[in-house]
Amino acid sequence: MDEQVFRRSSEAAIDALKRKLYDREENGGYEVEERGGALHLSFEDPPGVFVISPNAPVFQIWISALSTSFKLDWSAEKNAFVLARTGEELSTLMARLIGEQSGKTVEL
Repeated sequence: MDEQVFRRSSEAAIDALKRKLYDREENGGYEVEERGGALHLSFEDPPGVFVISPNAPVFQIWISALSTSFKLDWSAEKNAFVLARTGEELSTLMARLIGEQSGKTVEL
């Protein structure tokens, strides 16, 4: 993957995630903001912030959430960014993390 392909792929993945998050924001217990190419999810109860951002030098999407850093690599096989440790794609991982933060079952 070259940088141009990464940028297109990561922008498409983050945009798709952003639309899903905005659709569920009101009932999800979080607020979504876009700042400098990164998505920020702010939770009030319990308080917390998640940050989802592309990292072009290493061709990954990084998620900072629950005091942990999650680094997703591109999988040509799945045509998606995937957390290698669990095999979760971006939306699936975010649904799990939001659920862990909020205590609610979340589908994205």
